Parts: sequence; C-alpha cells; structure tokens
Amino acid sequence: MDLSHGGHLTHGAPVTRSAKLYNFVRYKMKNIETGEIDYDELRQLALKHKPKIILAGFSAYPRELDYAKFAAIGNEVGALLMADMSHIAGLIAGGVAKNPFDYGFHVITTTTHKTLRGPRGGLILSKGIVSNPLKIPEKTIENIPTLIDRAVFPGMQGGPHMHSIAAKAVAFYEAMQPEFKVYAKQILKNTSALADELQKRGFYLVTGGTSNHLILADVQKSFGIDGKVVQTALDAIGLNVNANTTPDDTGTMYKPSGVRLGTAAITTRGFVVKDMEQIADWMKQAIDNRDNLKYLAQLKSEVTKVARAHP
Repeated sequence: MDLSHGGHLTHGAPVTRSAKLYNFVRYKMKNIETGEIDYDELRQLALKHKPKIILAGFSAYPRELDYAKFAAIGNEVGALLMADMSHIAGLIAGGVAKNPFDYGFHVITTTTHKTLRGPRGGLILSKGIVSNPLKIPEKTIENIPTLIDRAVFPGMQGGPHMHSIAAKAVAFYEAMQPEFKVYAKQILKNTSALADELQKRGFYLVTGGTSNHLILADVQKSFGIDGKVVQTALDAIGLNVNANTTPDDTGTMYKPSGVRLGTAAITTRGFVVKDMEQIADWMKQAIDNRDNLKYLAQLKSEVTKVARAHP
C-alpha cells in the first residue's frame, strides 16, 4: 500500500532495508472518503509488473481489506500472497477481523504487541506450500515454512531470546481465552464511538470513520494545523497520539496533516463506550487551548485522575 495512503515504512520506504532488497510497486485507495482500495489498479499493476509477492497490510488504514480480491489477483499472476497484520493481529485472534489465511494467503507477519497485547517482538506465520507461485524448482523447495526457518536461522539471526519467546507464549495463551474475544469486541465498540464523538467536534476522519482499532484524523483539514501541533498539545495533557501523514499529504514527514490514534490500550485499561465522549472532549479542548499552558495543566490533572481510576 502507498505509504501516504496508510502503508508501513517497512513496506519499502526508501530509507529502509527492505527498499534495498525489493522493488516495491504501490497501490492506493480509490476513494479516500470510503477507504476503498483501487483493486482494478492493483490488478493492472500486477499484470504489468508480474510481482513475486503481493503484500496486503497497513500502518494507518482504518478499514478492512478485501483479502479475496488480493488473492484472486495474486493467483492470476502467480504471486506469493503475504499479509502484514501487525496492527490487527489481536482483532483476528479475537474473531472480529478477517483472517487472511482463510482466503488463501501463504505468509502472515505480525508484531506481538499492539492489539495482541504481548511483548515487543515479531512473528512469521506460514502454511505448507499448496502451490508454487514463484516457480521455484521442486528439488530446492520443501515448503514455505522451511524456507522461512532457514532465512531466519542461520540467515538473519544468531541466538534466539528465550525469555521473549516465553513472553509471547503467555500472550498467545491469553489470546486463546474467552475474555480476549470480549476485549476484541470492545475495541471495535470503543473505536466506533470515539470516531463518532470526534466527528461531532469537527474532526475530519480519513475514510469517514473506522472498521478496526485505528482512527486517522486530518487535522489540517479540520482545524488548519498540522499533526505535530496536535500531538504536542495532547502529549501535554497525557493523551498519546502520533502525527501521521494523510493520503496524498502536502505536508512534510515532520509536519504531516494528520494524527493517528487507537483504542487498544485504553480498552485494556477498562474504558468503555461511555468514556469516549470525555476523551473526545479532552482532545478538542487541548487543541483549542494549545497555547494556554495553565488550561492544559488543568486538563492534565483531569486526565490523570481518570487514568488512575483505570489502572
């Protein structure tokens, strides 16, 4: 996915290692108001470039991808299908988001924190090969999992960190419990409610809302200020968001037009739908009074009081 349309830096930003190893061809949203990916363009690009991998995934995209369309295009051109589910792994585990494996994907990568609520780390999931889209000679290929294992060790990694692996195991166990499904459902409820409350207060949301845990607000379009200004104002009162580019952003990477936020952490702390109105109020008040340090300090005391009630 195009970086300005929600793609991730590790998906080929010029400054990254991946950009030195691969030639990335990018697809975009067709409709920024709805978030619909331009799958016709994606197919035409795939037919033209004959990619070895089609990568579905994002960092700042608040909707759900149509994995079936990705799979159809990938199968048509003989590409390996890979999904980066770093942001939504917990939603998939909780049963409230689609699983790319159900649509024929070969490889899924993810972080083990974010919505999965584990330690900082990574995970590569793969299925035994059922087709050979890369046309690798059969004598050199057992299956995709074996090739990945060999690439990790001895290809990229020395000794594994067993304490981190143990922590991941604990996180996976937690994700298998019935309570985790309740948590995942509550994330979606909280995010939808927060999106509604923000829109009531004049926030322009990219794609018009959200279908997952993410909200991307264009504050330049909303209030005529850049995302870094909003990030700083909210940091001052104890609310953490990050400045983020918006589709076809005219701002710079240091002063992008948007901010990105999510509800995974506050849901873990026990916040529910009725709390989203207060959070939206704080955000708007902090933006409106961003130069009033005394007022920001007052807001911070309110945020701190509520946070302490949700340890």
